Amino acid sequence: MTQLPLRAQLASALGRSAATLSRMTGRGDGSVIGGRVGLLLEPDLLRKLAHDRKLALVSATNGKTTTTRLITSALLELGEVATNAFGANMPAGHVSALSQHKGAPIGVLEVDEKYLPEVLDTTGAGVVCLMNLSRDQMDRAGEIWQLAQKWRRALSGRPTHVIANCDDPLVTWGASTAAKVTWVSGGQRWKEDSWCCPECGGPLDRKDTFWACRECTFHRPEPQWALDDEVAVDPRGQRWMLDIQLPGQANRSNAVMALAVADAFGLPVERALPRLREVTSVAGRYTTVERDGRHARLLLSKNPAGWLEAFDVADPQLPIILSVNAQGPDGRDTSWLWDVDYRILRGRPVFVTGERRLDLALRLDAADVSFLLCGTFTEALAMQPPGRVDVIANYTAFQQIRSEFGRAV
Repeated sequence: MTQLPLRAQLASALGRSAATLSRMTGRGDGSVIGGRVGLLLEPDLLRKLAHDRKLALVSATNGKTTTTRLITSALLELGEVATNAFGANMPAGHVSALSQHKGAPIGVLEVDEKYLPEVLDTTGAGVVCLMNLSRDQMDRAGEIWQLAQKWRRALSGRPTHVIANCDDPLVTWGASTAAKVTWVSGGQRWKEDSWCCPECGGPLDRKDTFWACRECTFHRPEPQWALDDEVAVDPRGQRWMLDIQLPGQANRSNAVMALAVADAFGLPVERALPRLREVTSVAGRYTTVERDGRHARLLLSKNPAGWLEAFDVADPQLPIILSVNAQGPDGRDTSWLWDVDYRILRGRPVFVTGERRLDLALRLDAADVSFLLCGTFTEALAMQPPGRVDVIANYTAFQQIRSEFGRAV
């Protein structure tokens, strides 16, 4: 790799020192502050750090962190990989990740949907992975059709190789201006944000995974990769049993996307897939923590589509703790709770906590779901009998729970 200019070297070194100090003092994992310090000293640091690296950018409403982790695991077959493993997915986090692994020839960066055009323009990444788009943090990110349009403009005319989920009409529309696209049939369980054609506004007709606009030519492309239950089908038609340890259909979709990205880097499935099978948890997701004989499995869910996937993973035989906050990273507006169908929880022991527990309690009451209101997560966990319990929490609530266990998960 080309050596950084002196100013960029200094900015990168001071950023790494700030990140280390943050970790040592227990203020955080350093994945944001290090990048902020570096960018303060050298505003063009991200561009300089990205130069001469083979980069993949991963963006979606749901599954970014997990897919980034899976891709990173696979590409370690090729050498050292720089990545923002803890989900700091804006430019400061990208600078921190690339600075921490200054000699890594490969980078895999999770990117916030809103920031994708800016990060792509700055880094010139050769590969972009796009998985899904659905309503999320409307008070911050805006309308998702606008996001898809920004993706579309950012990719137009670029030589970037895009790996895109063709089962999501918004993703397909956003990716379709790219010079090279590998289409993946990864599935789309949440369809409430894509009943209309993003090209002309007409209605979309759907049959199984196929979709097409009734009023224009926009339709689902033919995929090169596909997910068939627990099997990945590659472009040659060869079938690969995934057998990954991460639970649920959504993670099998993430795994197929990861295999397609690995293939774009020249890594064959037979070398990539064993690496994917080694991943058991991602930044605390799916980890089980234990306290006083109670084993709590942690599931992260930040928006209606994410809750749908969390319900798919949750064990219907177990009690469940739900925790919702509405801090900045969550979005202040909790009206999205009314888009989630909570009726699946009827008949289960449900415990509600978090800073916005009353908002969630009202929603559950409207869905005729019985629950117990708890002041804290500790109180909710203490009310469980010894044994297993599932926990679904949105972003800051999830991080607070992790902190209670020393963020060792």
